[in-house]
Amino acid sequence: MSFMSSTRGVPEVRDVPRHVAIIMDGNGRWAKQRLLPRVAGHRKGVEALRATVRSCVERGVEFLTLFAFSSENWRRPAEEVSILMQLFIRALEQEVAKLHENDIRFKVVGEISRFEPRIRELIAAGEALTASNERLTLTVAANYGGRWDIAQAANRLLSAHPEAARGFTPEALEPYLSMAYAPEPDLFIRTGGEQRISNFLLWQLAYTELYFTDLLWPDFDAAALGTAIASYKQRERRFGRTSEQLQAERA
Repeated sequence: MSFMSSTRGVPEVRDVPRHVAIIMDGNGRWAKQRLLPRVAGHRKGVEALRATVRSCVERGVEFLTLFAFSSENWRRPAEEVSILMQLFIRALEQEVAKLHENDIRFKVVGEISRFEPRIRELIAAGEALTASNERLTLTVAANYGGRWDIAQAANRLLSAHPEAARGFTPEALEPYLSMAYAPEPDLFIRTGGEQRISNFLLWQLAYTELYFTDLLWPDFDAAALGTAIASYKQRERRFGRTSEQLQAERA
């Protein structure tokens, strides 16, 4: 399935975003505020993830993409990286079957070759199990970077079409991006107070509405998602057009 690029056409604008992308930031700070180890924040963050998935399903969101582990997160202390990998394994073991029961498709994007074999096996099994599900597509970006995504897409394009070395268009590259199976995000949310995109979906966020909240990720719940969507509904999505053009279309 292919979707319209926001730079080539005007996607359909809905009150409820079709695709929500989230950077789940603030687990460590949430734990520190409570004098708990950082792993406690990450565990609480998994609970917030479950609540967000449920809320997206209830609201009719079709695609939810979560930035779980960036290509830069390997720079964190080795002990924390190890804990995150164990939590990832546990989540894959415990959550994918529940996703399948609820007709949710599970996908992982990123350079997964760096992960240990057990993680790669669980990812492959989860994607295969849920491949035909249609209620919601939940994508986890793991060892993902937006610059990596564009570079790997260019490499795949050139491998398939060597003549593209003489030059290619954005339209030619798009099918090789890791999120080519999904429409571009309508709404981007980042928790934790930081106001950065942090190398997440650089290509895909070209016309996405950005929403930043000071809430730490473990405190993000259905009400917080509702507040973000309410902000989104108030935005005027022009996609290069003028306000006058939009008003004329509505008339």
